[in-house]
Amino acid sequence: MIHPNTELKFISKEIGYGVVATDFIPAGTITWALDKLDREFSPSEFQQMEPIYQQILDTYTYRNNKGNFVLCWDNGRFVNHSFNSNCLSTAYDFEIAIRDIQPGEQLTDDYGYLNIPYPFRASDEGTKRKVVYPDDLVKYYKVWDGKVKKVFHCIPRVEQPLRELIPNDIWEKVLSIIEGRSEMDSILKNYYDGQRDNGHN
Repeated sequence: MIHPNTELKFISKEIGYGVVATDFIPAGTITWALDKLDREFSPSEFQQMEPIYQQILDTYTYRNNKGNFVLCWDNGRFVNHSFNSNCLSTAYDFEIAIRDIQPGEQLTDDYGYLNIPYPFRASDEGTKRKVVYPDDLVKYYKVWDGKVKKVFHCIPRVEQPLRELIPNDIWEKVLSIIEGRSEMDSILKNYYDGQRDNGHN
């Protein structure tokens, strides 16, 4: 589920629609959480579908570390890519804002950690990276872990409308990390090696 203080807006002809903040969202806010209405499709289920459904899943899903296609039921599926994304995934089935997000600003992800099946050339943002590759997670996980760690301590300090979607054991783990009793799991845990045939990490 996407953060409630967001709306779907037309961004441009090139980009299409995107998810925009309707209110200030401070760094450390959980901006998206996997919930019970999100649907998961295995690679074999995907293969058995008609092309029209495969195309929809190719466009609107990310792949988890089992290689399953995860389809968000709400506007979460419209979050666009940015090499300077203001949201980052964690190893705990939720994403957080890694910096303050202003009203009217797009919420963005780096598709490099979403296990995309094929490389794609993204809009030029003046960054060194120009293309998103399927194995970007292996290359950049340390950078992304560092960005998440910088704001992780803010999680209990800011308002969290999506808190009830986070299982209690995960929430306890989050608090344990913040209090220094546990290490934060790397985003690398989310990696799916598409080259492997057995569908497991």
